[in-house]
Amino acid sequence: MSTRVLVVDDSSIFRRIVGDALRGMPGVEVVGTAPNGKIALERIPSLRPDVVTLDIEMPEMSGLEVLEKLRASGSAPGVIVLSSRTTRGSEMTIRALEAGAFDFVPKPEGSPAEESMARVRESLRPLIHALGQRREILSILHSKSGKPAAAQPPAAAAAAVRPRTLSRGGSPIVLIGVSTGGPAALAQVIPGIPRGLGAPVLIVQHMPPNFTDALARRLAASCAIQVKEAEDGETARPDCAYIAPGGKQMKVAAGTNGEVVVRITSDPPENNCRPSVDYLFRSVALQFPGRAVAAILTGMGNDGAEGIRMLKRGGSFNIAQDAASCVVFGMPREAIATGAVDAVAPLAKIAETLVHGVSLLHSPGEARR
Repeated sequence: MSTRVLVVDDSSIFRRIVGDALRGMPGVEVVGTAPNGKIALERIPSLRPDVVTLDIEMPEMSGLEVLEKLRASGSAPGVIVLSSRTTRGSEMTIRALEAGAFDFVPKPEGSPAEESMARVRESLRPLIHALGQRREILSILHSKSGKPAAAQPPAAAAAAVRPRTLSRGGSPIVLIGVSTGGPAALAQVIPGIPRGLGAPVLIVQHMPPNFTDALARRLAASCAIQVKEAEDGETARPDCAYIAPGGKQMKVAAGTNGEVVVRITSDPPENNCRPSVDYLFRSVALQFPGRAVAAILTGMGNDGAEGIRMLKRGGSFNIAQDAASCVVFGMPREAIATGAVDAVAPLAKIAETLVHGVSLLHSPGEARR
């Protein structure tokens, strides 16, 4: 069965670019286009698209307004946002992801039409595929009772797990790796982290340049701890979350007095990602063994799985988000498959489980009993 797609953009040029990019994909059918959000909403009931590619900045009705209407109506198509790289575009994109958009694709700028089409196709192909997998997973989870089944251990049982070895000295370091569905997940997890945690929080969210600063500012407005885009050379302070800049790698190094120093680099992508979760996790495993509480949240691919394994060798406490609450159960599934995960929890319990892990590292003697 083909995936039905509706293309929504106020630019006729981008409607054509996106439409041509999609038509070149096997198993994808472009069922229609719309020049604005109002017309898109009118056409969705009859066209019944599985996926909507949605321009975020449009006259008459913005992409954000379309998302709000879809959510209110209970309409089910997956939404992939197409966004400009401007400050306003990045801010609106983060809000769209928090409002339920599946993911986003930056619009190519200043490229010939053929090159733009190829870049859009390359970006959209894995997202369309992931949306198809998501529909299959949700169908399975709902098939018996109409309600998602618990695919992993319940949070209460998972949170009670004790790692065999823990901190070798020094304050805990909280690590979070996330991709598709990340902004909405982080908007639930980070506000749940209390002031006084006693640990810095280092976050890798797969994003291109210009979007992570908007994400940090958006999160900072609703959190008890400070949230910022990370800067090269700064010391990671307790009760502050540092988001890896889009398009860069983030690692840690030991300062003169043993403090955690953040380093931002232009090192090559890993797992086709920059920033990469494995890149950050590996540096913590090597520089500060036994001090990490690490969580892998929703996302495509396997970034973070090798890092989780390396962290566990030093005695970390590792957490994965469960299938039922993930937008894409890719990265958490791969992390769980390593056997290095101590707790599997739904999104609503991730913050609580992180705090639990930090308490274990603060009291390693208790954890070893």
